[in-house]
Amino acid sequence: MIQRKTQEPSYWETFQPAPDDLEYLKNLLVERETPLSTEEMARALVAFRCRREEERIAHILSGGSLYLPKNSYQVGDTVFFPSLDFVGGQVVGIRDGRNPQLGPFRVIRVAFPEGRVREFAAELPVHKLNDVPQEDPGPALSPDELYARYGEFVRNALAARLEAEPGFVSLVGQWFLKDLLVEIPTGQLNVAEAVLDEAGGGPLPADALIGYLDMPKEVNPQLALFSLNYALFEDERFDEVGPAGQILWYLRRLEPAPILDPPARLRPRQVEYDHRLLDETLLNLERWLGDEWSDMVAPPKVEEPVRVVLTYPHRRSGTLPLSPAVARVCPTGRTHRIRFTFRDEETGEEMPGWVVRERRFVYGLGEWYERYDLPVGAYVEIRRAEEPGVVLIRRRPTRPKREWVRAVSVEDGVLRFEMGRHMISCEYDDLLVIAVTDPAALDVAEERVRRERRSLADVVAEIFPELAKLSPQGTVHAATLYSAVNLVMRMPPGPILTTLVTDDRYTFVGDYYWVSRGRPGW
Repeated sequence: MIQRKTQEPSYWETFQPAPDDLEYLKNLLVERETPLSTEEMARALVAFRCRREEERIAHILSGGSLYLPKNSYQVGDTVFFPSLDFVGGQVVGIRDGRNPQLGPFRVIRVAFPEGRVREFAAELPVHKLNDVPQEDPGPALSPDELYARYGEFVRNALAARLEAEPGFVSLVGQWFLKDLLVEIPTGQLNVAEAVLDEAGGGPLPADALIGYLDMPKEVNPQLALFSLNYALFEDERFDEVGPAGQILWYLRRLEPAPILDPPARLRPRQVEYDHRLLDETLLNLERWLGDEWSDMVAPPKVEEPVRVVLTYPHRRSGTLPLSPAVARVCPTGRTHRIRFTFRDEETGEEMPGWVVRERRFVYGLGEWYERYDLPVGAYVEIRRAEEPGVVLIRRRPTRPKREWVRAVSVEDGVLRFEMGRHMISCEYDDLLVIAVTDPAALDVAEERVRRERRSLADVVAEIFPELAKLSPQGTVHAATLYSAVNLVMRMPPGPILTTLVTDDRYTFVGDYYWVSRGRPGW
């Protein structure tokens, strides 16, 4: 039986594109004159491999013989080798074999088309390659059936190989040959810039721009769009801001400044700490706080709406933390910045939003926070709308009234806390709420911490007694400390909790509460 390698699972599970595969794909792209997706090329490649194998088998059956160690051969015979992907060669020499354990046999020398010469056993009656049936049952699975089973292996291997090939270029999962792209002159890119400028910077797809450009009419429209997208991608004036599966363009110079140069208050201070010092109870608290820099494992399933407790850095910056849960709701993509739309569930008003993946925040809510006068600690809920690229956002409104909450002030650059009555019109978390009446003073305190290079331990030691005085028992909840520290130092919960655990100035008294060591009664 002619054993078809393409019918074996290992053939596809270990698949790697060969040079002739890439040559075939290049010819395919030239022939179709249109970009193709990874899946389209992978499917075509499976059919190509199967077709090539059948052609080789037909050639063998018509003009040569399959190699079997038990057969005898003559000089000049053409022999095909299934184990070598059915490569054929010509017998150019025969000699006696020398191996007392095998008995008498012959050795044939075979020359292959590329000039290589190899030797193979012949007239050897006992060999595992001899034990095959002689009937050819034909292919068991069609190329489509093989792709249905093994397409994932082919797609992954092909995408990795094409990424390393300088002759291929990719945009949103589609591929074409770089040398065959339509040239987009600088003048036409200037026109695209003007169109985007007129649209307020964007975002616009390439097909909304191409009508303004003088593109050759004989060019395939899909190739023209692909070429324009690639030219825009290569020009630093333009920023690709589309969610997964879309290409949308924005003028970089008109993007909000905070998404290009994020505020310092959103950048976490780098602190070395041993996360293993936190027991499961404290880890659960860290998960609950949902800080975007905690690097906790994302839950397997996120229920919507996702609730976020607003911390000071995000309240002041008009942002949301891009925590694992929030990331499941917001649009995803391969670009650094993704443009989408916020919609207020109370009013229906829409606002531009930006996912800034590398910096782990979502921008665009500054005016919305101010409109509702949301305090630090307020609950904010987000969920996906039915329309793609739209995220619904809402506060939890309540009847406006004065609530007793902790408030912060600054004296000589030092934070002071007291309880006071402040007007609040939304639900909030009692542990994280802090009334901020003078953000400019907090800026001064934050700058002092940065200028004096104060450590996290110093900041905790300064804030802890101020919070402790608000409780008759002198206790401070770890979540409250986290909220307060982030008024002047961007810090995820892990280092703060580790400081409480390792610093002998603090004693754990249960239920996430701590006191200063040596306090009377503890």
